[in-house]
Amino acid sequence: MRAMSGRQIARFFQLNPDLAEVYAGDEFWERRAIAARYLSQQRLLQMLDDPDEVVRRVLAYRIPIDRLEPLISDPDREVRITVADRLPLELLEKMVLDEDYMVRHTVAKRLIPGRLFRMILDSDREVRKTVAMRLPLESIGLMINDTAAEVRLVVAERIDVEAVSPLLTDPDWRVRLIACQRAPYELLPQMLEDEDEDVRLVAKTRITNQQE
Repeated sequence: MRAMSGRQIARFFQLNPDLAEVYAGDEFWERRAIAARYLSQQRLLQMLDDPDEVVRRVLAYRIPIDRLEPLISDPDREVRITVADRLPLELLEKMVLDEDYMVRHTVAKRLIPGRLFRMILDSDREVRKTVAMRLPLESIGLMINDTAAEVRLVVAERIDVEAVSPLLTDPDWRVRLIACQRAPYELLPQMLEDEDEDVRLVAKTRITNQQE
């Protein structure tokens, strides 16, 4: 086969899947990558050190999940994202410090909740937001002072009502609003003087309803 077009190569292997083995070591990366779609998993394991990232992306998607560990530190972010999405949960913690935020975000969505505390100080806001959504309730207070209001909003929605008090003075009115909606009744009078009209209205409405 001399085809250089991806479409031509794909067509060739669709018609001749049994020839994929012949091209597994081809000098042209695209022929190797497309051939890899048709190779046995055992043959794919012999290609883990392929120099082209597109080939390794196919491997990350196709090889057995219990053989993915060598690709945890692959230099290509797309490979690592796929690995993070498929890796057995007991190995996933090895990727919590990955340099790429999308890899860590994928990890945060899958990691066992009880192990997420390792990611509460992640440098990326979206990663921390996902952590806040999944962290066990007994640990959510660890994120009450997060630097991002979007993360503190999640904390305000999930934290136990008896622990919501610090969020009533949060610098972001949206966080205070959620906290005011959930706070114990005895904490509401102080919110009648809040600088935000919506927060004051929630406090007033809840107090009125309680007195009726």
